[in-house]
Amino acid sequence: MVPVLLLFVFTACEPQVTSAPDLASAPQSDNVTFEYEPNAENPNVIQFVNTSESFKALWDFGNGSTAEGDTVTGEFPQKGEYTVTLTIFTESGQAKNSKSITIEETNALMLDDPDLNMLTGGADQIEGKTWVIDSTQIGHLGVGPADGYEPGWWAAPALDKQGKGIYDDEYTFKLDGFSYEQQTNDDIYVNVGYPDEFAGAVQEDGGDDYIAPFEGGSDFNFVLKEEEGKMFLEITGGGHIGYYSGSRTYEILALSENELYLRNLNHDGAEAWYQRLIPKGYEHPPEILPYESEALVDNFDEEGNVSWATDQITNFNENYDNPAPLAADTTNKVAKYAKGEGQFENVYIDLGYELNLNERSTIRLKAYLPSYNDYETVDPNAADWAPGNLLKQVEVKLHNVNGETGLGGNSWQTQANIIKPVAETGEWVELEFDFSGFSDREDFDRIIIQIGGEGHGMPGTFFIDDFELVE
Repeated sequence: MVPVLLLFVFTACEPQVTSAPDLASAPQSDNVTFEYEPNAENPNVIQFVNTSESFKALWDFGNGSTAEGDTVTGEFPQKGEYTVTLTIFTESGQAKNSKSITIEETNALMLDDPDLNMLTGGADQIEGKTWVIDSTQIGHLGVGPADGYEPGWWAAPALDKQGKGIYDDEYTFKLDGFSYEQQTNDDIYVNVGYPDEFAGAVQEDGGDDYIAPFEGGSDFNFVLKEEEGKMFLEITGGGHIGYYSGSRTYEILALSENELYLRNLNHDGAEAWYQRLIPKGYEHPPEILPYESEALVDNFDEEGNVSWATDQITNFNENYDNPAPLAADTTNKVAKYAKGEGQFENVYIDLGYELNLNERSTIRLKAYLPSYNDYETVDPNAADWAPGNLLKQVEVKLHNVNGETGLGGNSWQTQANIIKPVAETGEWVELEFDFSGFSDREDFDRIIIQIGGEGHGMPGTFFIDDFELVE
């Protein structure tokens, strides 16, 4: 945005009179004269002197600021052409005249714009302000439709891209010279459309993402601008912010002392990427969740009271036709759970409270494991602790993720989990997971469902229905 320029006015010394209008008649434009001189130490500060004979002098500096007096000082932080107008008042009337002045360079340290100060730390933080991806929070990366304003298709779980060349990157904005520094530790995370831009890019997990070599730099610049009521941040000179999807122009959805929330279109404009950043070293205050219980239900035919999220899974369909409307489940709609080649794929529910297992501790659901899945082949790249093949099982886990003592991406360390083997494929089975043995725990805030086992990349398709949490 264009900042509001501040003006400091000083009155001093006697004006130099070069002409005297005839006081019997009103002054004309030719009778209005003034001189100006830039400050020797700062050419963006200019002193103006009224050299006309008058009893009052008013100035309009052409930058939204005005002043009164025969000798005044104007400040022009931004480069450009400014039309300065002096209006004089005499006993016979008033007149005005204008001159054009040129400011050659922007002096960013003179700017006092709230958004620039939030982004850079302002003039008092000459070394700039460093931002990092907010990796411990859900939704720090996301993707959605090109015309949307939220990552409706996918939101990254906490620490979801660990080791992908993005969480150790730093982005520093400096007010002085509008300079931008990108520290990458020699690798970055990029979209499928741009591996050729970075020689040596390596495809990640067989998907659309690449880890690419990139040294970053300290000789980039940024532009903060407002267009049609929206604020944009543009990186120039070859740098970018966070996950690179082909664009270096980011719409700012939120900017505060401890939050920078960005949106930009990918390389072909088909979808929008979202990124949340925080200042380096900032720690979110712990969220204190209530300790309660609520009956949960989702039969996928009607609207339930459950909001499902996915971890690595890209195909979880909550409105899928029942593949086997048999006696155990004759409903029309179920949820399709398609495991890909990720080793830790699952779906989950963030409760928004810490679950009181003394009130409700039993999770029930129906599962259908098709016989056409490959349950025998062992993944050669499986973890050494995993069997390595697709398992005929459904596992439900309770994790402590988001609360005051939440462990985020390490919540598996204190999980409660129950595994139910499924002996028969090709039919619906009813499963019950009783967590009453963990009723002394008061910190579970996430319910996870994982089918087919973990620690391997063997794909499989499964179906679930009639999920509920009961007493």
